[in-house]
Amino acid sequence: MPLLRTLIIEDEPAVRKELEWLVAREKSLKLEATAGSVQSALQIIRDINPDLVLMDIQLPDGTGFDILNALEDPAFHLIFVTAFDHFAIKAIKFGALDYLLKPIDQEDFSVAIQRLNKTKKSDHSNQISIAKKQSDAKAISMTSNLCVTSVDCLQIVRLNEIVYLSGEGSYTQIHLENNRIVTASKPLKYYEELLPEEFFIRTHQSYIANKNFIDKYLKTGVMVMKDLSEIPVATRRKEYVLDQLNLLK
Repeated sequence: MPLLRTLIIEDEPAVRKELEWLVAREKSLKLEATAGSVQSALQIIRDINPDLVLMDIQLPDGTGFDILNALEDPAFHLIFVTAFDHFAIKAIKFGALDYLLKPIDQEDFSVAIQRLNKTKKSDHSNQISIAKKQSDAKAISMTSNLCVTSVDCLQIVRLNEIVYLSGEGSYTQIHLENNRIVTASKPLKYYEELLPEEFFIRTHQSYIANKNFIDKYLKTGVMVMKDLSEIPVATRRKEYVLDQLNLLK
């Protein structure tokens, strides 16, 4: 299998050296070039057409998203490298793209490369597209797309298709309209942090409901959805849930 020609985009010399060392240790990678700014990165991408880009989000003359937005159809695998930035990470998660937090852990880097080697560039193109749109959005709307890493594929769903989510250990069942179910390889807490509270409500340790699909609340502690599915409401969350329902009136 040919080596993945790799570009590092990072303006901090120490982090760049660390990434160079990590790339050199991976048998599937070959370092082609490094860049420290948006402008130099764009020129190099157009010149060498890399297979993999390790991209810092914050750069002296802009952000990693500025690079993506300047490219019409990025055709490379992408892993973000960043100090924690809540908004940027949210956009990345909407695209189900990989990211590494500084300081970079060697094992985390190797695991990210292993995952990457199992995916197709076409999948990454869809993921990048969703992340780009989310990074441009001033707020998340119910027409936003979410890229879900499922057990056997990458599934793109729209938020307004989700009826509710149910957690099963380290997996989440995403229940969509028309009785469709996507099994995501992420825990429910991951989606609780990602989905907007304006539209989604956690009713129970194992359930999150889309407020737009709630039909009624039964005094027995059960939420009935518009598709007639029933989800429990935990006793300790009852008052909070009822307050949220009153806001929908």
